[in-house]
Formats: sequence, C-alpha cells, structure tokens
Amino acid sequence: QVQLVESGGGSVEAGGSLRLSCTFSGLGISRYCLGWFRQVPGKKREGVATIEREGDEAPKYADSVKGRFTISQDNAKNTLYLEMNNLEPEDTAMYYCAARLICPVMLEEDQYSMDYWGKGILVTISS
Repeated sequence: QVQLVESGGGSVEAGGSLRLSCTFSGLGISRYCLGWFRQVPGKKREGVATIEREGDEAPKYADSVKGRFTISQDNAKNTLYLEMNNLEPEDTAMYYCAARLICPVMLEEDQYSMDYWGKGILVTISS
C-alpha cells in the first residue's frame, strides 16, 4: 500500500523558514516525478514546485515562490523535501506532496492527474 506522509509544517512569523518533508512508503521515488502543491480554503489547489526524475529536467517553481523555495529529494531515504525561506503570510495554506509515474509533472496539475497524494500539512505564516 502506497503512503505519503507530510511533516514539518507549523506556524512561523513572516520572514521565517520551514522545511517540509514527505516520506513515501510502498513505492520508490526514484521512478516517479514529484511535486508540492498547496491549497487555501475556497481556492483551487496550486502547484508550488515540481521535480523530475534525476537528471531529466530542472525543477519548476511557481513565480510566487521562486528564489524562496527549493524542492529536493533523497532517494535513499525515499523522501521529498520543500525548503521554504523568507516566508510570507500569502504562503499560508495546506501543503500536499504528490507523485506520478508518467512525467513530466506540471505546476498546473490538478488533484485528479497525479497518481498519489499525501493528506496534507498546514503551514501558517503570521505577519
């Protein structure tokens, strides 16, 4: 059974940092393309960052997070990361990790186009 479990969320002040982790079980992430998405109540889920199988293409970032967020993966630990720096109140959202065998993964993917999703973790940024 495939499981994706996010961790590392929480509440920080604007300008602070958080590192989200997504630990996978039941699949090896080296075969998948991966992404982080976020959603605010009442709004559509949006892509934050995506990463292809190692060596395929450079990671993609939403314009709103470029230069502040970094996506990475550790295949040995079967874990996906999202390093978030200089956080802004507008970054407040539920954050979800996701995986798909067919690549590439685009920032515009919706909840039906990915193979697997985590349950999400809350990030709250106060001003």
